Amino acid sequence: MTSDADAPTFDEYAGVIWPSLYRSAYLLTANHADAEDVAQQTLMKVYRSWSRVIRSDSPDAYVRRMLTNTFLSARRPKKRRLELLTDTPPEYDAAPPPQGPEDRMMLWPHVKSLPPRQRAVIVLRYYEDLTEQEIADVLGCSRGNVKSTAHHALKALRAALGRERAGGRES
Repeated sequence: MTSDADAPTFDEYAGVIWPSLYRSAYLLTANHADAEDVAQQTLMKVYRSWSRVIRSDSPDAYVRRMLTNTFLSARRPKKRRLELLTDTPPEYDAAPPPQGPEDRMMLWPHVKSLPPRQRAVIVLRYYEDLTEQEIADVLGCSRGNVKSTAHHALKALRAALGRERAGGRES
């Protein structure tokens, strides 16, 4: 928690947080225009509740939660999905998991095709390197729900990669 004397102004904070906010928004939306919209909507919400944000124990975590909620609220799934989080990315057919930029580029179209909540968990876990508890805090759910959501997302990614390896790649 910061004191009023050393607290940045909203403009100062927005200038510093924008690159990280936009990056996370892009990873969630998989589209530059949508990423800008989500990041800007988040900053508008941050501005409206600036006094609460700056008084929080971790303003960055508070803003990350706002960003994720902004993304998810526009894309609420019609039904609840339960998934399970693992500590390692999916391995398929005993091949090593994607490690380099080329492998990640191969995986990215499949991540983009995940439902919004699953994509959010994968992005927060593997791109933002958050713990299960941090993800649960961001999403406002239990650790068990985060684990379950990640499990289903990773299962879908394994299946998509398996189809791709078998030559059934869809364009």
